[in-house]
Amino acid sequence: MRLRKETDDIQKEDILFMARISDALAHPARIELLRFIMKCNRERVPVCNRDLVEAFDYAQATISQHMKNLTSSSLIDIKKKNKFSFYYVNIGKLMQYVDIVKKFE
Repeated sequence: MRLRKETDDIQKEDILFMARISDALAHPARIELLRFIMKCNRERVPVCNRDLVEAFDYAQATISQHMKNLTSSSLIDIKKKNKFSFYYVNIGKLMQYVDIVKKFE
């Protein structure tokens, strides 16, 4: 039996994007880090790795691994200034994710 072509409005690239972002958000620590950075960004307070280590009860290596996951998913952007790297939430990517999830019914 042959199935008819689906009329689904979610494209393959949207599904891959949703999977990548969902994977980045699949760990509670990463959600906490994202929320903390988002709050700091809203208050215009710069956030670097040192700030995350001070704010959370995780080892520096653990935070670095989580941040690597968040940055590779494109949820977090890094801007380098001198020897420091500052983190910013990519609101556009987060909203794109929300919009795709809304289509997923």
